[in-house]
Formats: sequence, structure tokens, C-alpha cells
Amino acid sequence: MRQIAAWLAAGLIRQRGHLFSWAPVALGGGIGLYFALPAEPPVWGLVLAGGVGAALLALSRRLGVGHAPLAVAAGLIALGLALAGARAHLLAGPQLGFRYYGPIEGRITAIDRSASDALRLTLDRVVLERMAPGDTPTRVRVSLHGTQGFHRPFPGETVILTGHLSPPGGAVEPGGFDFRRHAWFLRLGAVGYTRTPLLLLDPAQGGQHVLRARMWLSARVQAKLPGEAGAFAAAIMTGDRSGIGQEALDALRHSNLAHLLAISGLHMGLLAGFVFSATRLGLLLHPVSRHFWPGKKLAAGVALVAAAGYLALSGGNVATERAFVMVAVMLMAVIFDRRALSLRAVALAALIVLLLRPEALLGPGFQMSFAATVALVSVFGLLRRLTIERRAPGWARPVMALVVSSVTASLATAPVAMAHFNLLSHYGLAANLAAVPLMGLLVVPMAVVAALLMPLGLDGLALAVMRPGLDWILAVARTVSGWEESLGHIVAPGPLVLPLLALGGLTLCLWQGRGRSAGLAPMVLAAALWSLAVRPDILIADTGTLVGAMTERGRALSRESGSGFLAGVWLENDGQAGGQEQAAALWPGGRENRTARISLAGLRLTHLQGKRAAGGFAGCDGPELVVSSVDLPAMPGCDVYDPKRLRGTGAVAIWLEPEGRAWSPPQGGGSGTALSRCGSARRACPEP
Repeated sequence: MRQIAAWLAAGLIRQRGHLFSWAPVALGGGIGLYFALPAEPPVWGLVLAGGVGAALLALSRRLGVGHAPLAVAAGLIALGLALAGARAHLLAGPQLGFRYYGPIEGRITAIDRSASDALRLTLDRVVLERMAPGDTPTRVRVSLHGTQGFHRPFPGETVILTGHLSPPGGAVEPGGFDFRRHAWFLRLGAVGYTRTPLLLLDPAQGGQHVLRARMWLSARVQAKLPGEAGAFAAAIMTGDRSGIGQEALDALRHSNLAHLLAISGLHMGLLAGFVFSATRLGLLLHPVSRHFWPGKKLAAGVALVAAAGYLALSGGNVATERAFVMVAVMLMAVIFDRRALSLRAVALAALIVLLLRPEALLGPGFQMSFAATVALVSVFGLLRRLTIERRAPGWARPVMALVVSSVTASLATAPVAMAHFNLLSHYGLAANLAAVPLMGLLVVPMAVVAALLMPLGLDGLALAVMRPGLDWILAVARTVSGWEESLGHIVAPGPLVLPLLALGGLTLCLWQGRGRSAGLAPMVLAAALWSLAVRPDILIADTGTLVGAMTERGRALSRESGSGFLAGVWLENDGQAGGQEQAAALWPGGRENRTARISLAGLRLTHLQGKRAAGGFAGCDGPELVVSSVDLPAMPGCDVYDPKRLRGTGAVAIWLEPEGRAWSPPQGGGSGTALSRCGSARRACPEP
């Protein structure tokens, strides 16, 4: 044991000067540990973790250079766990505990579109009928269906409508995406929809000036530039994507170009780079500023101000905040005569993001952004050390940089995208090579020029110049997504796959010396685990409204319509193409009177949909699994999953042995069930 400790200490000594890049990795490990816990830890446990972390960091100052990094890493892990728990409790707020129908009043704080392409409003200052203010959700999100158009919503307005609200749903399957946890950190206490007209109760008052300016700018851009190009331009300049249609959005996603729509690192970097270059070039035009002013630092300061304005104008969502932090760290490095593009700068940006929003660690945006950035800095650093770029002809260097950056970013982000979205764009690299250069050379520069010319009323000229670039990007997206077999469907990986891939990739990029090759081992193990992933034989929705059974032809669903979101996620995780209707056609059992039956590997299963089907169910002749969308009385011989039981278990996954006996995981909880954890204080979880 002592020999292992001595060997490890010697290895850490050789990494001196390069260990800071591992700090966000350790902090992220503690954050991930918190979200992986099977139950919410007590407050005293979080306080203890924070105290232990602080003590280890203090103790590290008294240890030698070989052992101090281990104490720092352990301390950051403990602090990460405490930080995530503190953040969850800090955002605690009332959540709706039942299905509500009635009047809804609130102030509009955000406008976007739902997955069904309906306009969607986020409301605060919520008032619900016969509900005390202390029990009313802090925020609710409502999709506008039915006949609308009586009033065009605008941020800051207080509106009223009659709609349905329900608590945020839990994980669609055990271990899957947990919307309840996501909603908790957005402070969403209820989600729902309305089919009645939206009515204005009170015009926008003081406050929310930036948000109103954002929507005004979006409307102006779309008026000057009609059609999808204008909606695309508004999304790039303001972050308002409510004008983008679902067809264009799907084309961008399926061609791996959706990242051009969200204001992220690419947009923030292009804007800051354009402003930096333009300012520095302008300072070189006059002899005084050219010879006596610190042009590089002044340009970095102007670019930093422009990036901050872009952050405010775009709505300041998580992805834009993360991009701004990364750009700000690099520009500050220029101001203080430090190397802007370095792994230390990326690590500092990651630390800031995790300290501000520890929950961002679980999102695909954070993972893809930093995977791409770390890979790009590492690869270009390697090329610089090998002097490959210098040996290339001058005309070839920009082309080489474009190809290398696109290939590197695509390879680094592909596993994360496949794990989260279960899709692989086979021609995504070609689409990015065709679209990204125009984004940097034309679209973003003209967006900056349009913003500068807007006070003069000449922004239409810059937008007109921008239009061909936007049209080209949309055309590339439609063309590539329309190619035969352009989209691959990927089975969802197990819980260890992404952490192992991250550990391996970070070791390859951050570790110095020959030891970095050890990073290949966890990556190979992750690939093996992913290839061996086995999907559940039976999936049961946490509401009892949908059942999915794995057959020889793929996942079969008990219903042709209804619970469409659940059905879509299940099929995506299975790596199965087609929609709910096609999957329902695979159901091998009988369907009549809203009752679906199936026999799978010797196990009989009955799904009852609605009160009439439940009332007509006579019971079980033998061992049988019964799923119902309404509560059922006790039935001898039946293993019943009705809403009353599912409120305590969450969504259910069952793996069957050849004899038909359900396999239960080690944590128990019934036939293959797993409790969907909220990732927050217990008050967010439904009571069993």
C-alpha cells in the first residue's frame, strides 16, 4: 500500500504546474455524486460534507507536494456534493401536488415553443383559484393550443387564461431524463396547457427592460427580414426562437446544425473575435493610438463589453452564460498578458460555471461545450508543438484550421450527443464544414453591423447582406437531413458510460507525459458497456397511461396516441426509428374496449386505459401484471401498478428471465422498479 502511495505521489509531483486543470473535474465529481445518490441527504450531511471539504483544502497546505493534490481533490469532491445540495435547497419552492383546471394569472417572463410547435409562456407572480399564495408555484409554464391570436403575448405583461396544470413529471423511465429535477432548478412548480384564448389583464409595467428590448429587437428583425431567415436571424441576435418552425428546427437538428441556432460558445466567440479584431484594426489606423495606446488590451476590453451586452440581450440562459464566462476568462487573460487559449483558462471557466450553476453539469450543453473546448485547445496545442501549422502554406492555414476544428469538435461532442439525444447525423461533419464558415464570415459580422446601424435606421442593409448566409445554412440543413439514411438511431447507454468516456478523454487531454495513454482504457470499457446495453423488456409510465413491451421487432406500445412525449423518449432510448403509431402496430396482443393484453416470455400483462376499462376488468385467473391509468381495488393474484402505487415508485422498468419471472434490481422497490429521484428537497417528490 505504501508503495502504491509513493508511486502515486511521485506521479503527481511530475504533474506540477498542470494540476489546476483537474480542479473542475474533482468539483464536478462531487456534484455528480450528489445527483447519483438514491435519496436526498439530510441537511446535516451536506453541512458535514462542506466542512470536511474545507478542512481538507486547509490541510493540503501543510502536506508535501506529492500528497497535497490528493487532499485538494478529495476536498473539492466533498465541496461539490455540498454545493449541489445547497443549490437544490436554495431553489426550493412550492410545487403543485394535483391536477388543476381553472383560471391562471401570471406575468410573462419568457416566450418559446414546445415540442409540439405551440407557443409556450413561462409565468411568474402566479395566482391560482382557491390556492394560498404560500402554496402557489413560483413559476408555471403553459402551452397555448386551440384558437389563439386575440392577443400577442409580450414579456412583462400580466395575462389571464383558463387552463390545465399538473406537477412536473418524473423520469420517463428509471435512470432516464428526469424532468422533475430539471423543472426544480428552473423553479417551475407546474406545467400545462390551455385551449382557451389568452387575455391581457395588465400591460407591462416597470422592470424587465432588457427582456422587452430583446423581444422588440426580435420583432424588428423579423419585420425587416420576413420568413424563416428572419426567424433564424432573431434567434441568433436575441435568443428568441419562438419564430422558428418545427420543420426547420428538425432539419437543423438532424443535420447536426442545431448548435448554430442556440447562442452558445460559437456565437459568443465569433462576436467577441469580430469586435476584438475590428477594434484593434481601428486603433491601428491613427498614429497616436497605433504607437502609444495598448491596442490589444483595449480591444479585449471592448470585446468584453460587447459580449456582456450580447449576454444580457439574449436572455442570459444557461448556455449563453456558460459561453460568456469562457469568453470573459480568455479576454481577461489578454488584458493581464496571459495566454488566452489554454487549458487553465478553460478550467477556470468550468469552475465558475459549476460554482454558479452546479446543476449544469448534467446538461448536454455543458458537457458538449467543454468537451469541444478541451479537445480543441489540446489538439491545436499539439499541432503548435509539432510546428505543423507553421510548415503549411499561408493560404492553407485557414482551411486546415477549419477542417481540424470541425473534425475535432465533432468527434469530441458526438458521444455526448448520441447519449443524450440517441441520434447520430451521419453527414453532420459535412454539414458543419459547409455552414460554419459562412456563419463566421458573414452572418455574425453582419449581425454586429446591424446592431450598430439600428439607431440610424440602416439595419435593414446589414440584414439584407446577412440573408444569403442564413438561406444557405437552412438549405444545407434541409439537404443533408433529406439524404437517405442521414440519421442513425442509437441505444441509450448505461449510467457509467458517459462518466467513463469523460474520464478517459480528460486523461488524454490533461495528463502530461506517457501516462495519458491510460485514458484509452476507460474509453474502451465505456464503448464495450455501450455495445452491451440491454433495454428493459417492459416499461410502465409513472401515470399508468402507457406500457411498452420489447418484442422481436422492437418496442411495442399499448396505445396508438396519447402520452406522446413518453412514447417518443422510450423509442429514442431504444434506438428505434418511427413514431408511436408504428410502435403501437407492433403490439402482438389483443386490444378491445381500451384494454390491451400481451403475453411476453410467459408473463401475462393487461393494460387498462380509463375508468370504463378498469370497471369492466373481472380480475386475474392466475399470476398477471395489471397496469391501470386509474386506481384499482385490491385484486388477488394480480400484481397491480395503478396511479396510487406508481406515485411511490415512479416509472417502472422490468427485465424478464426466460421463464417469465421479473428480475428485481438490488435496491428493490417491486418488480424491476426504480424510484425516480427529484434531485432536490423531498418536498418536490410526490408522497407514496
